[in-house]
Amino acid sequence: MAAFTCTSRPPVSLRSESRIASSPSAPLSARRMFTLSPDSAGLRIRLSQSPSSLTSKVPRPRRGIVCEAQETTTDISIVNDTTWDSLVLKADGPVLVDFWAPWCGPCKMIDPLVNELAKEYTGKVKFYKLNTDDSPSTPSKYNVRSIPTIMIFVNGEKKDAIIGAVPRSTLASSIDKFLQ
Repeated sequence: MAAFTCTSRPPVSLRSESRIASSPSAPLSARRMFTLSPDSAGLRIRLSQSPSSLTSKVPRPRRGIVCEAQETTTDISIVNDTTWDSLVLKADGPVLVDFWAPWCGPCKMIDPLVNELAKEYTGKVKFYKLNTDDSPSTPSKYNVRSIPTIMIFVNGEKKDAIIGAVPRSTLASSIDKFLQ
């Protein structure tokens, strides 16, 4: 599963990138400047020339946050339509199921949080991931209309559902409700 991470570079490399990228001898496609916005919590902001500004004398910078996709490894088991009953419904104790899809940006955003929680709650809660593209009948049975959706089951019964990319604290408090 891929996850997105937004990074910043140290100010020294930002200055050198600015000098090189804004050099008049650099090709137009390479004329980019990077900056750190004070309100972006260290995210690298790319200032590039918009196509319309290439013909005018006054440059009009366009802002965007540079995020890079990266592969993440997970120890969370996969559940699908055929293994659903044996792994989730017949499990003893709490089970958390992450309904996701590979094309879903918010799913990629919360993936690291779910992985952290899986490590933290090892032995207390079973964690599974269900790809909604590969196994469409189970999400349909549980009326999953949006992803990411996190569902918590206890002894085969659905107890809670969290929809959307939520903070780690929200997920942790939802899990804590069902621990004895």
